[in-house]
Amino acid sequence: MSGLQEQTRNQCISCGINVAGSNAAHFDCPECGQQIYRCAKCRKQSNLYQCPDCGFTGP
Repeated sequence: MSGLQEQTRNQCISCGINVAGSNAAHFDCPECGQQIYRCAKCRKQSNLYQCPDCGFTGP
């Protein structure tokens, strides 16, 4: 895994905060399977996210 992928892997896809060691959710993108991380706050507020690989957008 490259440095950029490792850096973004531990960040909320919606707000960008570091989610390592937090109550974050992680799941595969429904479109392409890319791993997505979301913090508890963004999940609770239903903030939109966009997959960096395929552009899929979800709540």
